[in-house]
Amino acid sequence: MGQALQVKRCDVQAAGNNQAHHTAAISTERLVVRRGQPFALTLHFGSPVPGGGLRQLRRTSLVAQTGPRPSKADGSLVEIPISRLDNWTGWEVAVDAQDASSWSLVVTAPPDAPVGHYALLLRHVSALGQATQCPLASFALLFNPWCRGDSVFLPNEAQRQEYVLNQDGTIYWGLEEAPQEQPWDFGQLSGDMVDISLALLEVIRLFWPPDATPPPPRPWELRSPLHVCRLLNALLNSEAHRALLEGCWTGEHSDGTPPFQWPGSLPILRQWLATRCRPVRYGQGWVSAAVLCSVLRTLGIPTRVVSNFSSSAGALSVEERFDENAALISSTSEEEEDEARVWPFRVWNECWMSRQDLEPGYHGWQAIDATPQDTGRGLHCCGPAPVKAIREGRLDLPYDVATFFAATNATCIPWVRLESGALEPAFSSPKYVGNYISTKGVGSERCEDITHNYKAPEGSAEETAVLEKAWQTLAERQEPGRGGTGCRAPPWLRPGAQAEVEAEEPLLLFARLQAEESSLALGRDARLSVAVASASSRERPLQVVLGAQALRYDGRALQQFWKEEFHVTVRDRHEHVLRTTLPYAEYGPALKSSLLLKVTALVRDRPPLSTRSPAFLAWQEIHLAAPGLLVQIPESVTQFQPTEAKVQLHNPLPEPLADCVVSVSGRGLVHKERSYRLGPIEAGATRHLSIPFTPTQAGARRLTIHVGSSSLLQPRRTLETIRVARAATQSSPLSREAQ
Repeated sequence: MGQALQVKRCDVQAAGNNQAHHTAAISTERLVVRRGQPFALTLHFGSPVPGGGLRQLRRTSLVAQTGPRPSKADGSLVEIPISRLDNWTGWEVAVDAQDASSWSLVVTAPPDAPVGHYALLLRHVSALGQATQCPLASFALLFNPWCRGDSVFLPNEAQRQEYVLNQDGTIYWGLEEAPQEQPWDFGQLSGDMVDISLALLEVIRLFWPPDATPPPPRPWELRSPLHVCRLLNALLNSEAHRALLEGCWTGEHSDGTPPFQWPGSLPILRQWLATRCRPVRYGQGWVSAAVLCSVLRTLGIPTRVVSNFSSSAGALSVEERFDENAALISSTSEEEEDEARVWPFRVWNECWMSRQDLEPGYHGWQAIDATPQDTGRGLHCCGPAPVKAIREGRLDLPYDVATFFAATNATCIPWVRLESGALEPAFSSPKYVGNYISTKGVGSERCEDITHNYKAPEGSAEETAVLEKAWQTLAERQEPGRGGTGCRAPPWLRPGAQAEVEAEEPLLLFARLQAEESSLALGRDARLSVAVASASSRERPLQVVLGAQALRYDGRALQQFWKEEFHVTVRDRHEHVLRTTLPYAEYGPALKSSLLLKVTALVRDRPPLSTRSPAFLAWQEIHLAAPGLLVQIPESVTQFQPTEAKVQLHNPLPEPLADCVVSVSGRGLVHKERSYRLGPIEAGATRHLSIPFTPTQAGARRLTIHVGSSSLLQPRRTLETIRVARAATQSSPLSREAQ
């Protein structure tokens, strides 16, 4: 009567369960399931079940436990009676079939269970009251965007395929007039990504300072996507406490990997774990966003990467200071941490979830920013902020709504620093931030403009009302940035403040600076024009100073390397156009850390006038495009049939491209990454390369080609979408090859 159940084997039916749970691409051998959805398993006994099946079922339960010290008190250990569906744990175990030698069970984790690695045990109490436990299996439990009861439920299937399962990403960077595509392999379905992602949460628990904000995770808190996002965001955002990435903006990457060299997230994550959690060198904000997207998609939280062009960092008003040589003045390195400036672009993430901590109406996309920064609130963490709250100017809502509101709505105030050191207000055309907020389109390679999600149309009554509400909220705060906003605003600045300055000092000058190409091929000279006019009918002698600087991606301008000065006289409101050229010989050597230039025009009255109106400033950013690639793909490509891509690389520079290497990758097209060393390419020369490959997966597949050279500041990547026709039969062993 006291005989225990002898479990010979537990069949977790990984292939079938994982297919139903949308995790078969991760593994068909280990069990990876999602909460709120049933999965099946079969217990095979070594001997017939004694005493009758029903009687034994009533004495048997399953135990599910997670974490290093499972406990019923914190919800990391639950006991689930097999014969009862109304148990208080929320877990369910139903009997699908049974006989004397086996039981087929269906297990369902509640839709709010903590995510993590679980151990499953069988607990049996004999007729004499003796309890025994035996291990059955282990499994990973993830969030479930397919389950209506889960707080990450996403109702649109096409969006689930894109924001949870698609491993091929595109990140947009550069300038709003000429956005550049950066192909990125998220790799969230790779076999080790579940272990890596859950290990990140464990590392946070082990190494997080006990007094940090947010605090170290407790087991039951891993049921909340909000808390999981904040913890992982902080791990990427912090430059201390086992940070995942080390930032570098100087262009000196000899002791690490340059940010633009990374092909995807997996090499970064694997290196971090292999080096016992040492920060990986190097990353920038967009790399952090891409890695965070990979981890959150792995865990089952719908996530996308978002680019904001012309993005304010640190304040709702940004004072830009120029000297009399038309050079943008950047702060010293000691001041950099507190400097508010406009970045050419900034990249963050959006995660889809319900916000049960807020009033109704703010579920859906939440913005989080993994760019390393110091918010002054313990560990660095920015978001999640409801995108709807950002558009509405609800700066009072958590988390960090004001930071994102400033990034997309800040006002830019120009000043000229005179030779005496005094600051003089200057006029300029309005400079808008928060332009062309973009993300990869669903199921396509197109760039989707989502600016309307973040802000009302420029100049609309809705925009005016939102800005007034935001300024009022900031004015009511005693301390700038209080309440977790991370947003600073000087008290004298408010809507209409610049208009009052204009009323006191009438605007008499106008200037417009324009480059013929906002994206200029590296090696070509930049043709510039400046249109100058005066609102006065009298003759007016003017001084026009043009200056050029290299611009880092964090908005800091480097030392001015080129300057030209013109003297012109305008009269009778006539527009005078000046034309000049910025040669490659001047800007080429100045490119140290980015492929962006900032050209500034400063126009003012020419001395010796006794009174001078404020100067007028105009500026233009120019992106320098690395040498282009021409890729030819056959019109017809069939699964398992060998084919080839032809690549043509031209060197437009007046000097050789040294150490050229072409790398090719593509899931379902190329097994692992291949590299071809081309050596140097002489000035003006063209090289051709044939790349053979055999597609193993049908459908739309992405081929990514990467060209690097020690002569280039950044590599050039291009992607081609190849539509692979399904083979008549799929018996080839290549179909089972891991890609």
